[in-house]
Amino acid sequence: MFIIVGLGNPTAQYAGTRHNVGFDVIDRIAGEYNISVESRKNRAFVGTGVIAGRKVLLAKPQTFMNLSGESVRGLVDFYKIDVETELLIIYDDVSLDVGQLRIRKKGSAGGHNGIKSILAHLGTNVFLRLKVGVGEKPAQYDLADYVLGRFPKEERSVMEEGYQRGVHAVELLVAGETDRAMNEYNKKVKREE
Repeated sequence: MFIIVGLGNPTAQYAGTRHNVGFDVIDRIAGEYNISVESRKNRAFVGTGVIAGRKVLLAKPQTFMNLSGESVRGLVDFYKIDVETELLIIYDDVSLDVGQLRIRKKGSAGGHNGIKSILAHLGTNVFLRLKVGVGEKPAQYDLADYVLGRFPKEERSVMEEGYQRGVHAVELLVAGETDRAMNEYNKKVKREE
């Protein structure tokens, strides 16, 4: 079993915010592979399917971002997976341009509270991550207000492209082609002005 977790906050109030891009990518994957993510397990909405010939579990923790590790730990323990090779966490990153992707095999939380919680509960920093850029916070904004805000109209189509690229990156990661995925998707996307 390969577990793909998208981070976000539950309830309609947070839908479409920068902090919920992990949920948004999971929704795109679910749509692409016809996976229903409506069952509940370990404080998450989950659904199983097959991607690249492997059985996968898509998960959207319902613990609120700062407690994501509680749900992830429960799923890891229940399915007895190898965290280093069978877990992928998808989340927002304010240090990346809007819609930009970055894949990492390990690392710190980088100030992201959801990842901090996962690191604390798993006791390791070695697991796959797919970061989705939401753009840098403007100087006068509070970080929490920024990530809980929604994308302006002109950024939505760029994010949609990012989500679609995220779906394809996930296909490679599930297939075990991490280095190929990193080479293909860690490059800066050039946009027409």
